[in-house]
Amino acid sequence: MHSFKTLSMMRLPNLIAVAAFALTALSLATSAQASDRVAGQAKADAVCAACHGKDGNTPIDPSYPKLAGQHPDFLVRALTDYKTGSRKNAVMSGQAQALSKADIENLAAYYASLPGTLTSRR
Repeated sequence: MHSFKTLSMMRLPNLIAVAAFALTALSLATSAQASDRVAGQAKADAVCAACHGKDGNTPIDPSYPKLAGQHPDFLVRALTDYKTGSRKNAVMSGQAQALSKADIENLAAYYASLPGTLTSRR
């Protein structure tokens, strides 16, 4: 039969895992809240809408991606990669150069908050 102390020690790794998960979730929620969707919308209306559409779902050319509903981390990565040159596109590289880190996070938060029209074909 296990004593109370033994049972408590067996549960300690589980408690540590739960605490670590909670701290990670809190950290992610805090960073997501740090983004300003209103500022992202203002920047999108001024810079992005001309090519990707005001709603992020109606690009002017079928080769341009739909941005609405995309995951914010994907959008941050794509814009950052355009800015650093690790992702190549003459138009987007030029656009991304003018964006600050806050602009990128705000744009990602804004576009992620929009309903997307992307679908998967099976």
